[in-house]
Amino acid sequence: MRIGIDETHDPARTSWVVSANGHGDFPIQNLPLGVFSPDEGEPRIGAAIGDDILDLRALADEGLMPEATKKALYSRTLNALFALPGDARNDLRKQLSALLSDEAHRRAVTPMLYRAEACVMYLPAVIGDYTDFYVGIHHANNVGRLFRPDNPLLPNYKHVPIGYHGRASSVRPSGVPVIRPRGQRKPPDAENPVYAATERLDYELELGIWIGAGNELGDPIAISEAGRHIAGFCLLNDWSARDFQAWEYQPLGPFLAKNFHSTVSPWVITAEALAPFRTAQPQRTNGDPVPLPYLWNDKDQASGGLGIELSVSLSSAAMRKADLPAFLLGKGPASNMYWTAAQIVTHHASNGCNLQPGDLLGTGTISTPDDSGLGSLLELSRGGSQPVELPNGETRTFLVDGDHVIMKANAKAEGFVSIGFGSCHAEVLPAHT
Repeated sequence: MRIGIDETHDPARTSWVVSANGHGDFPIQNLPLGVFSPDEGEPRIGAAIGDDILDLRALADEGLMPEATKKALYSRTLNALFALPGDARNDLRKQLSALLSDEAHRRAVTPMLYRAEACVMYLPAVIGDYTDFYVGIHHANNVGRLFRPDNPLLPNYKHVPIGYHGRASSVRPSGVPVIRPRGQRKPPDAENPVYAATERLDYELELGIWIGAGNELGDPIAISEAGRHIAGFCLLNDWSARDFQAWEYQPLGPFLAKNFHSTVSPWVITAEALAPFRTAQPQRTNGDPVPLPYLWNDKDQASGGLGIELSVSLSSAAMRKADLPAFLLGKGPASNMYWTAAQIVTHHASNGCNLQPGDLLGTGTISTPDDSGLGSLLELSRGGSQPVELPNGETRTFLVDGDHVIMKANAKAEGFVSIGFGSCHAEVLPAHT
């Protein structure tokens, strides 16, 4: 299947769901998928439309959904829907767009709408495996300079998409609080490590990639086919305990510093919805190595980038008590990814690793080359040496208990209606004693 622009992206298309028209995140041109429960009801699959959620199981009950997707819509997760061919998901999108734009369907469909603010959101899928990459080149440079000022990027960075396997069991949907983790860290002036709560808790601003169709064990995914294995995208906050990380990461890399909690936005922005927002991948600078052939595809370079702007804000407990708005810490484009989503998927499976529907891949922290859009406090505070000042006079080098971190993203392109990702947020709670 080749994802293209069709009538569902028409900027003139409006919905009889009034709140969708002009909505900052969920106009009719978006129609993201998620798992929700209304009131005390059971979890079921829904689509966001304006301030409401449309119950897709109810639509299936009434025979209003395409036959190819009907069985998958009775599931409590999106895994079965992810596993379907892209054409089937695209037909579902077209049917939803038609139902929500044609006034003739208002009476039949209105009873299947629920106010989003009254619903509970869940993880979109059962995550079999979670892998986090490191493709934000400016983040890699910024962090590298803190530890290796003369050689911030390691020699392999521009040859291979770097990643590590995370912990799927601790991924949680937006809104679930983060409990400050305890672990082993070694203070700079101490002879031996201690076991205690982290003092350098940080966020990481990332995109998440949801895997659709999988591949058989031993069967790599060609980069020309990688797109059909991507079901959609979300926001991802891969929380980090930087003091644990500094002590434990050699020689095997991240472990307890990363596996205590990762937050995802609950709505899956489908690959089909993002078709108008595909951009050319930024050209590599002169002198950069040409990737090995299995990682290179001209079409992917021409349209494998993402026209998405990401932001991260912080609201302290004191700010909320004083009714102050969240403070914008940074904003920047997804074009700061050195490798495309297709290259990430292809490399992951290049050794024959089998990806499965519902697997989650993180891009790694996406930062700007300047201070305008740094994706972590580690970068903003220069490793803790330069505190960040909040509007009420508080300062931060790393997160304190009560801090609420909010991430957002919007896809924009001239001539099309902007679509958003919703919010990816969580509050930091004290460590358990």
